[in-house]
Amino acid sequence: MNTIITIGRQFGSGGREIGEQVAEHFGIKCYDKELLTRAASESGFCREMIQTHDERPTNSFLYNLVMDTYSFGYNSSSFVDMPISHKVFLAQFETIKKIASEGACVIVGRCADYALQEMPNVLHIFIHADEESRIDRILSRFPDLSGRDKARDMLIKKDKQRASYYNYYSSKKWGRADSYDLSINSTILGIDGSVNLIAQYIEDFERAGGKKRITVDAD
Repeated sequence: MNTIITIGRQFGSGGREIGEQVAEHFGIKCYDKELLTRAASESGFCREMIQTHDERPTNSFLYNLVMDTYSFGYNSSSFVDMPISHKVFLAQFETIKKIASEGACVIVGRCADYALQEMPNVLHIFIHADEESRIDRILSRFPDLSGRDKARDMLIKKDKQRASYYNYYSSKKWGRADSYDLSINSTILGIDGSVNLIAQYIEDFERAGGKKRITVDAD
């Protein structure tokens, strides 16, 4: 297998779990939070800093200015002048490209589809789900939440963060069908059915040659 799979996902859609099971199906690695650890070790940023900015654009000039004090490992003057949120994005961006160069894998979130847009052997998938099923999954994952309204507030907040991050750093729109190769409502088929569908899609893609015609938008 030579295909790399990126997975964008609504919060509570089961996207991470689907990504892990797709990776398990093909016997390849899945990178989610693991990507943060690797980006930290390879960039010189501490993991806590990368985690703080993970899929969250920070627009506060003062916060970025203060946090710049804690960055190190890069000598470029243009890099030094960048806000810390941009530096963290670039660190993740470079880590994603390095991971993809090592072979087939699944990468969850973090604008991976944008980072790898010039690679023809990458499939970009988006997982969404009906609101009620997302709320059910959030409540099962966070049992301390006090009711469905709190779970709904959480999914709205998380989706806004992910959309803002993606739309800010990429030239595409988060969650819009034409930003991806395949968009799936996990409510309809469930986790296992969604995994099976994606696996079939990947296998057919590889049988067809495993390469796409790449057109990169000029920013």
